[in-house]
Amino acid sequence: MALPSPGSTDRTRVRRLGEKAVTDRDVLHRVLDAALVAHVAVSDDQGRPYVLPVAYARDGDRVLIHGSTGSRLFRSLAAGAPTCLTVTLLDGLVVARSAFESSMNYRSAMVFGVCEVLDGDAKTTALDTLTDHLLPGRRAELRAHKAKELAATLVLALPLDETSVKISAGHPDDDADDLDTPIWAGTVPLGETFYDPIPAPDLRFELPVPEYVRTWRR
Repeated sequence: MALPSPGSTDRTRVRRLGEKAVTDRDVLHRVLDAALVAHVAVSDDQGRPYVLPVAYARDGDRVLIHGSTGSRLFRSLAAGAPTCLTVTLLDGLVVARSAFESSMNYRSAMVFGVCEVLDGDAKTTALDTLTDHLLPGRRAELRAHKAKELAATLVLALPLDETSVKISAGHPDDDADDLDTPIWAGTVPLGETFYDPIPAPDLRFELPVPEYVRTWRR
């Protein structure tokens, strides 16, 4: 059975600037695969809202997140509290001839739903998937997870069943009355980059930076 397209429910339909809405699931996957940090909304037992920044990874048609078993907010998510996970990639500033028309180029995704708790082999596999997304190539070198580490970690999966994708790209859309104003307009692209790796001060061996680390690109 085909999974729902982004924006196919009432609360995920883009109403403001609807032309920026994207309904292609492949685009949803590409946005989620491109970022490293998501923000997850959850309310505590008194109804007070919080937004948590979390590392995450897409695993097929779900998103994986992890946190401490000591976190009351993560325990709330594990208990079935509804949530909204968001991802935003800022691609540039749009510099228009007026402040009103100035904006940003971006790719964003929202995921609504209830998380599933992963245990056993599914939990270990999910943690490996998270590591491979955040630190490509690293998992193969690392030792196995310790039992106490697994016991201290909650791993949650959020299905990509109800989603929304919005993309803004392009040049300023100035009012016709402003086009003859002698003010520069255009776009200023933004991006992320990795800098030169810095060895840990307690590194006990003369080890080169791994090839897979040196080839990381953003």
